[in-house]
Amino acid sequence: MSKEELENIKNELNELMSSMKKDQENNVPEMDKVFFDNEKPIVYKEKTEEEIKLQEEIEKEKSKEEAKVEEKKQPKKEKKNKKKKKDKKKSKKWVITFGILDILAIVCIFLMYGPISYFRNLWVTSAMTTMTHKYLAYIFFNQEQIDDIMSNNIVIEVEGETNKEEIEFEEEIPIVYSSPEEEQILKRDEGNDVYKVIDIQGNGYKGHMLVVYDPSKIKLEKVPNMKYGRTLDQFMSKTGAVAGTNAGGFNYNSYSGYSFTGTVIIDGQIVADNGSTGWGGGIIGFTNDNVLVLTKASAYQALNMGIRDAVSFGPFLIVNGVPSQFRGNGGYGIAPRTAIGQRKDGIVLLLVIDGRRPGHSLGVDMVELTNIMLKYGAYNASNLDGGGSSTFYANGKILSVAGGSGYEGDRYLPNAWLVYE
Repeated sequence: MSKEELENIKNELNELMSSMKKDQENNVPEMDKVFFDNEKPIVYKEKTEEEIKLQEEIEKEKSKEEAKVEEKKQPKKEKKNKKKKKDKKKSKKWVITFGILDILAIVCIFLMYGPISYFRNLWVTSAMTTMTHKYLAYIFFNQEQIDDIMSNNIVIEVEGETNKEEIEFEEEIPIVYSSPEEEQILKRDEGNDVYKVIDIQGNGYKGHMLVVYDPSKIKLEKVPNMKYGRTLDQFMSKTGAVAGTNAGGFNYNSYSGYSFTGTVIIDGQIVADNGSTGWGGGIIGFTNDNVLVLTKASAYQALNMGIRDAVSFGPFLIVNGVPSQFRGNGGYGIAPRTAIGQRKDGIVLLLVIDGRRPGHSLGVDMVELTNIMLKYGAYNASNLDGGGSSTFYANGKILSVAGGSGYEGDRYLPNAWLVYE
């Protein structure tokens, strides 16, 4: 390398050193000493719609996560307060529920043990006259108390039996009626001379009365096989009858099927002769000359009286125009009821009162049942099997059926009073 070249390099180094000294003193780099690369400038493109949506979703997720984090950061006191509020609401509901139950219990105790005997009499007598719900009486009372209540609610049946000579069949229809009930009975439906249906309604009950103008059209029918019963609807379809009700009492077990209580006579033949039914009354049946007879005679004595169709039940409500007397509610409580009666003019009244159906009809006691039959002119009348058996068919359909537990719709029956055209 020549002297000149070395000299030049030396001069350049000196200049560089002097410039560096100046930079250190001023603490600011000289711009002419700063060098930049000749790179291309960065160009920013606009975001697409998909990128914008993706960015928005990311931001939403971030905000949710931030909210969760904030919720976790809430003070423990606030959470405890919320829990306390919820617990208070729950406790209020329970307090109200138990309050209502306490009130019901107090009312129930007052009704059963208070100074008003009507309610406990009604409760006990209604329970004790059912087949399967006697236990309801024992919820509140022991046997001694139940016996005492039952002894103070009895039917004092009218003595004697039907005087057949007093029933006189009348053909002429009066122009002037003695009462609205008389008009209902005697004013026949156009085109139907066999029967008429009257709607019955009173305080807490509803039902139907079947008015049969010719008692010779009424027959007692039974099922051909006592192992199985029939609904009243099935009785109609099998026999061709046009109307009817349930009839006498019965027992049932799943092995042997049905058995009649008391006496049953069909077409002048004794079908059953099982003594007393335990329900008072006696034999209730039509003679060959179509008079409804109520008698406490035996089955064979009834045949000698000319009875063609009969069942046993009771109590007798009216005999020869004289009603039975009652102590309390009669001892049978309120329930669905079926009754049969005959007026002095020979017209037959078959009555079914609906029951055990809250909001529709609870039923009637023996006192009210007697009053209904008297109001429509019954001269002889008796209670028939009631409760879940009470059923009424007319105008091509079931019009009355009892409510209750253990069965639904009309009950299977071993016999029925049927009306033929």
